[in-house]
This record gives sequence, structure tokens and C-alpha cells, in this order.
Amino acid sequence: MYGGGLVVQAPRTAGDQRPDASAEAPSRPSARPSARPSAKRSRNRPSLRPTSSDVVLLTLLIVLNVVVAVWNEAHHEGHPRFGPWVGLGLQVVVVVVLVVRRVWPLVVLGVATVSAVLMSLSVWWVPGLLVTSVDGSGVWVPLAAPFAAYSAVVYSSRPRGAWVLTGVLTLVATRLWELSFGVAASGVLLTAVPALLGMYVAARRGLIVALTERAERAEREQFLLAERARAEERVRLAGEMHDVVTHRVSLMVLQAGALRVVASDERVRAEAEGLRAAGCQALEELRDLVGVLRSPESAVGLVGSGVGGSGEGGVGDWGLSVLVEESRAVGVEVELSEVGDRSVSSPVVARTAFRIVQEALTNVRKHAPGSGVWVEVRYEADRVRLRVRNSAPTAVVDRELASSGSGSGLKGLRQRVELVGGTFESGPRPDGGFCVESVLPLEPPHG
Repeated sequence: MYGGGLVVQAPRTAGDQRPDASAEAPSRPSARPSARPSAKRSRNRPSLRPTSSDVVLLTLLIVLNVVVAVWNEAHHEGHPRFGPWVGLGLQVVVVVVLVVRRVWPLVVLGVATVSAVLMSLSVWWVPGLLVTSVDGSGVWVPLAAPFAAYSAVVYSSRPRGAWVLTGVLTLVATRLWELSFGVAASGVLLTAVPALLGMYVAARRGLIVALTERAERAEREQFLLAERARAEERVRLAGEMHDVVTHRVSLMVLQAGALRVVASDERVRAEAEGLRAAGCQALEELRDLVGVLRSPESAVGLVGSGVGGSGEGGVGDWGLSVLVEESRAVGVEVELSEVGDRSVSSPVVARTAFRIVQEALTNVRKHAPGSGVWVEVRYEADRVRLRVRNSAPTAVVDRELASSGSGSGLKGLRQRVELVGGTFESGPRPDGGFCVESVLPLEPPHG
């Protein structure tokens, strides 16, 4: 008896300035250790809501059980009163319980096993009540038993319990006490074979999870090694900057200070003082940069410190007027226009805006001598709009000065702006000039 009242006669034999260049797969954790497969199954238990495939399977099984019950009622005689319909009710119960086979697989297999035991007992006590063949021929298991055995082995976290119930179900289905090869073969085919198939599927899923976790572990180790190499390189660069660049700039500051003292011309003394002050400011910024290279976490302190880098002015001042005056002092015509309340922005955004204007004015001095510059800043309710544009150069470009630097200033600005959640655009203008535009939020995304 296989399925809801279906009489299966036992077979006799078995068989993926420069313009700015710019089965279920486990979820991938981002740099966190992966959980073991069993832990993942316990955390990611399926919902009790039936899927579309569950609905189709249950509907087919119920319809098949009804067809078999009607057919047996019409072609078998000697049934007790309500005979095939009681068996049909039992089969439907087992089919409906399949809905929770992924959540409580052992319960489902237990129901199927108890039903098979009741069907066997009914053959001896009330023939034809639960098993439609009055003579007791066929395999006495519910129609849903193979699905219950398969699900128990695949989804259960206690495989020993699943195999114990499967063994009982197989024993009832094969009826070894009858010494019938046909019945035994049919029983094994309908109970043990689905369980073995489930064991293969469970092992394959476990292997996939293990291989995925191994790949993720290797990826994390590679990431950590790369981070360590970057940290060592940052420390090396910090040492080079401290030992070489800081030393040279310090000599320049000392020489400028000495020149200011010994010079008799008042203009020369003023220029020497300006050179000394600029050198001191460069030294302070170099110390900040060395600190950032040695410890990336200190970058927060860097961008949040005095906007101008020398401590001149707070957040409300932004230091833009200092940059404009410095450029005017070396002969660059700069006009600064500010609209709105500049004090509402965060120190990080203020520092970013300062660096944008600083880089833009530096590029004008290097690549567009003789041009006029317009710096426009508009402070809005939730953002800051910044534009620095210059006209076409009217003087000859100093090739040595223009070739100095790394050529990645605008690219660095774009990265800095994106870190605070803003946008950045730069490029040449139709009149031969250049324009840098940026929109910055008043507060960066990370606060």
C-alpha cells in the first residue's frame, strides 16, 4: 500500500589644472566569520508559510489520494462501512502535515511512520478500513511517506532521529516477516531510497557551505595581509616625510627668518616674513599628514581641526579669505563671493571646502598665470555649493612650475568630496578657462 489508499502490487523483480580622470547559496558576510552550516540552518529556518511548490505538491497528492480512493471503492468488494474514506482521511492528514516538513521534519516523518503502523494494524484487525486491498496485498505506507523521509534527512538538525524513524518506516513497509522479495524491494524503494537521496543532498549542501566559508576565510586573510602591507608602507612614508621633507622645509624657515633679521630693505624683510610664516604653516600641515599616515584614525582630527591648517579662524571663518589674500599677494586677481550662513556647516565639510579652493587656486598659479579667478560659495539649507572658475591665461606658463606635483590633485579632491557624501566636477571652459564645482552636505553621512 503506497500513498493514500493506492494499492501497489509488489513487483516480482527489482530494478561577473587637468580635467579629472576619472542548491541555496549562503549569504556572504562582509568581513565577519561565517557561521557553521548547522548554525546557519538554525538561524535561517524557513517560514511556516507554504511556497508555491508546496501548494502544487500538496494539491497533486490530495487529488491522487481521492482518485485512488474512488477507484478502490469501485473495484474492490468487502470493504467495511466507511472503509476507503477513513483511509483517505488519514492520507490527507499526512499530506497536509508536509507543509511544515522544512521546519519540523521529524514531526512530519513521525506522523508518516505512525500512519504506516496504523495501516499495518488495520490489515490484521479491520481489513479494508485503512488499506483498501482487503487481502492485504501491496505496500502499506502513506502516499506522502517518501517526501517525509527525504525532508527529515535533509532538513533535520538531528540526523540520528531521522534515521531511526526512517528505519521503523522501512521495516513496516518491507514487512520482512512475510519473506516476500517483491514487498521488501517496493518498501525499500519507497522509504529508504528517498532517505538516501536526502543524505546525498544534505552532504552536498554542507560541502558547498564549507567551500564557501573556506573561500571567504581566504579572502579575509588576503584582505588583512593587504591592510598590514598598506599600514607598513604608510609608516615608511611617514618616516620619509618626517626625515626628509620636514628637514628641508625647516631649513627654509630658518633661512627666511635669518633673512628677515639681516635685510635692510623693508620690502625684503616683509617678503621674508611671509616666506617664514608660510613655511611654519607647511610644517604644521606636514605634522598633521605624518600623523595621518602613521594612524589613519587620526584623519578625523585632521579634517576637524582648524580649517586653514594653521589654526586661523574657526568653523565659521572657513579660512577662505586667507587663501584669497595669499593668492592676491602673489599677483593673482581673485574675487570671493559668499552667500548664506557659513557657520552651520560641520568642521569636516569646512575643511573639505578649504582644500577644494586651495587646490583650485594652486592650479591657477601653476597652469593659468595672468587669469582672473572667481570663488563662489553658496550656503543653502542642507548643502553648500562651491564653484571656482578662472579665465584663460594671459601670461606664459612656467613649465618647471607647471610640471611640479603629482598630477593627482583633482583626483584626490574627488575622493575627499565623495568621503563626505558630496559631488565633484571639474573641466575646461569654452573660453579657455577652467572650472571646479562641488556640492557638499552640511553634515557628512557618518556624522
